[in-house]
Amino acid sequence: MDFNLTEEQTMLKDSVDRFLEENFSFGQRRQMLADRQPMSVQLWQGLASLGVLGMPFPPEDGGFGGGGVETMLVMEALGRNLTLEPYLATVVLAGGCVALGAAQWQKKILLPKIIDGSIILAFAHSEPAARFDLGHVGTRATRDGNNFVLEGEKILVLHGSVADKFIVSARTAGSPGDARGVTLFIVEADEENLGGQEYPLFDGTRALDLQLSGVKVGPESMIGTLDQAMPLIDAVLDRAMAALCAEAVGIMDALHAATVEYLKTRQQFGQPIGRFQALQHRAVDMLVQIEQARSMALLAASKVDSADVSERRRIIAAAKEMTGRAGRFVGQQAIQLHGGMGMTDELNVSHYFKRLTAIDVLFGNAASQRTRFATMKEGEEVAQMKPPRKSWVRI
Repeated sequence: MDFNLTEEQTMLKDSVDRFLEENFSFGQRRQMLADRQPMSVQLWQGLASLGVLGMPFPPEDGGFGGGGVETMLVMEALGRNLTLEPYLATVVLAGGCVALGAAQWQKKILLPKIIDGSIILAFAHSEPAARFDLGHVGTRATRDGNNFVLEGEKILVLHGSVADKFIVSARTAGSPGDARGVTLFIVEADEENLGGQEYPLFDGTRALDLQLSGVKVGPESMIGTLDQAMPLIDAVLDRAMAALCAEAVGIMDALHAATVEYLKTRQQFGQPIGRFQALQHRAVDMLVQIEQARSMALLAASKVDSADVSERRRIIAAAKEMTGRAGRFVGQQAIQLHGGMGMTDELNVSHYFKRLTAIDVLFGNAASQRTRFATMKEGEEVAQMKPPRKSWVRI
């Protein structure tokens, strides 16, 4: 496998890195967290003008036709700079549902607005009883003539408080956990019977718990085929996990660089502590873990569009597990090598480690990914995994 980037991919990487370095800082992040801002509108529009928001979408839909590797390069840059933008929520998750499953007329309406940054979408799929069972959908969509009435609760809707529309998974047949009987619907954020409570996650990002109490949607709001949304959801979640692996690699790169710089400047016994061989070995161990995670993240990125579903899911489960373990190791070493100050809010090291921990948990932590990988045999059919804008209530 060729791990070298093409000329176009290198240009994309350099452009996104340069833009974020010039337009976003750790100080801005801390101020946004203090002000409870889920995102920066200016930065989001800047990413749109750079073409980043349209990177994974086909040219016929107004995008640039990028694949998993291009998304990986963007997510690495977002991770290195600890941005709070809804790229994962809008472009990868909700945008992926639209790009892979929506009718052509729906794509013509939604994708151009995602690409130019004028609309934000959020994917509402996780539920309180699901834990790491990504196939568990208990929210119900009951027929009412030609319409559907949605009843249920969704949790951990990333960037839900700033979303203009939600892509909601609901059960139109069967029982929670069944592979068939799930359908995707577009729900407007200002829907009268839609309620929610926004709250901060421990890594600084913000999420929304969504309550659907008799939300009525028309047949035109349906994405894809009735009762057959789970293969689409699985594909989108695999894309999201591959993107999170890439973000984790970007964070680990930044953590390693910050730690090595600290070892060079921190004085002890009249010399930089980086001269002590034991600490050099720990920095090298960090680098080894990062490179292993980078290789797996790149492999996952190259397989997100694979026609072999079993192979795709096994590789992405392995990559998510690897980056979860590597992220924990690298984060712990960075904290320890920085001493007590590594735990403080004033130092970016603690923010990086918190985000790595959140990435590990999202869509299944390392332990659940090992179980997922072990229960899927190569070449067999993949089973479902078991284990004006509305004013949301804000914490």
